[in-house]
Amino acid sequence: MHTLKAYYELTKPGIIYGNAITAAAGFFVAAAGQVDVVRLVLMLAGLSLVIASGCVFNNYLDRDLDARMERTRVRPLVTGAVSPSAALWYGALLGVLGVSILAFFVNPLSADIAAIGFVVYVLVYSMWAKRTTPYAAHLGAIAGAVPPVVGYVSVAGALDMAALALFLMLCFWQMPHFFAIAVYRAEDYRAAGVPALPLLRSARETYLQMLGYALAFIAASALLYWFGYENVPYLVAVLALGVAWLAVIVPGARTTDAPRKARRVFLTSLIVLLGVSLSMAIFARRPALAGAMDAA
Repeated sequence: MHTLKAYYELTKPGIIYGNAITAAAGFFVAAAGQVDVVRLVLMLAGLSLVIASGCVFNNYLDRDLDARMERTRVRPLVTGAVSPSAALWYGALLGVLGVSILAFFVNPLSADIAAIGFVVYVLVYSMWAKRTTPYAAHLGAIAGAVPPVVGYVSVAGALDMAALALFLMLCFWQMPHFFAIAVYRAEDYRAAGVPALPLLRSARETYLQMLGYALAFIAASALLYWFGYENVPYLVAVLALGVAWLAVIVPGARTTDAPRKARRVFLTSLIVLLGVSLSMAIFARRPALAGAMDAA
């Protein structure tokens, strides 16, 4: 693998791009149509560097597991394209740059929240939970729910009910997403010795948990409308996307072809997240109370 490509792959770019979408959505919710493009770019740059850093450290910590899994055997630290020591320096540099950009050019709160997400992902999830407990996905979801909150506070400058709703939305969305991966990649996890839920419980029970979390995601998404941060078209979009997701999850609990169905749940989850994020950005509005206070 070419050296530059190896360092690029080490940051798990797919994860960065996905989180950038949710961070931008959180930014647009707070901006409510008054977008500071420079601040948006700086927020995305800083946060993306922090996420890249976390992914590099995750690759470093998981290199023994990755060597046992078919889909991860070609990762740079497994093949030797990047040395472990170089990866550590690279990850540290990315993290320092990312937090510095957020702290000095966006606001300190956004840097603090991004740093918390980094700690949870690297020290709690990657270093400990993934290897020891089937509840690792729940802990990892905390880190995965940070980007939209960072995007929101980079404009709002404070944590409020909208930030809470964004956090809950992403926490709940990640569970069916993660569980779907665990079902259709179950043999990989078995080979690596990772205690994923489908290996300890039945696929049917995993699907039932997916269903519960998908319902919780729909309810949490509706909170943005309930609290006055989104318009009716947003709520309609959320409900429509949520129902479509449920329609894909439900058959999985009644079939013997769980892996194939799980892949559909995974792919649908990406469509749902993109659709909800776009709806948040397009239909955002300032709550009536906030507008009244500004007018005063």
